[in-house]
Amino acid sequence: MSERQFFETKARTQVRDAILAVEAQTSAELVVAVRRQASAYPHVDVAAGSLAGFAALLLLLFLPWDFAVRWMPAEVLVAFLVGFAISSGFWAPKRWLVRNKSLHEATWRAACTTFHEKGISRTSGRSGVLVLVSMLERRVQVVADIGIDTEALGPGWKGAVDKMSAAVRRADLEGFIGALAALGPVLGAAMPRAEDDVNELPDEPDVS
Repeated sequence: MSERQFFETKARTQVRDAILAVEAQTSAELVVAVRRQASAYPHVDVAAGSLAGFAALLLLLFLPWDFAVRWMPAEVLVAFLVGFAISSGFWAPKRWLVRNKSLHEATWRAACTTFHEKGISRTSGRSGVLVLVSMLERRVQVVADIGIDTEALGPGWKGAVDKMSAAVRRADLEGFIGALAALGPVLGAAMPRAEDDVNELPDEPDVS
C-alpha cells in the first residue's frame, strides 16, 4: 500500500464523503487534515549528511589507492550533500532515526496548530473535531473541542481512533476511511444532529 494514495483526488473525495456521512448523524463538526510531514526534522538531514561525509573521508584516507589531497574537501562536501539530499527526499530514514516520542510530539503540535489555524474552536457549540494524518510519521492525532467529552464517548470512540491510527501505519486508505466513518454513530449517540443544524466548517479535507 502506498502513502501517495492519501494525496490523490480520489482519496479527497472519499474522505469528504465520509465526513458528510459522519455529520449527517451528529451535530459535531468534523475536519480532516492530511500532511506530508509534521516536521522537517532538519537535524536528521544534517546528521545523515555528516555521516556520509565522514564515511567518504575514511574511504579517501584508508583505501589502498592514491587520491589527490587538494580534492578531498570537495569530495567530502559532495558526500555530505548527497547524504543530506537522500535524508531530505525520503521518509523512511527519518522514521528509523527519529525517536517515537519526537514523532508523536511533532504530530501533536501540528494537530494543535492546525486546530487553531482552521478556526475549529469557533463553532457555536464548541463541537469541532480535527483528525490530522501525517504520513512521514504515519500517525493520526485527534483533537476535540471542549464541547465534546471524549471520555464519555466510551470504547466506540477509542476503537475508531485506534483503527484510524493502525490504518495509517499500514498506509491503508480504505481502512482509514472505514474507521473515520465509524465516528458517525459514536458522535451521533452523544450529540445527535438537530433539524436546524448548520454546517459551520468545510467538508473538503485539507491536504498539503
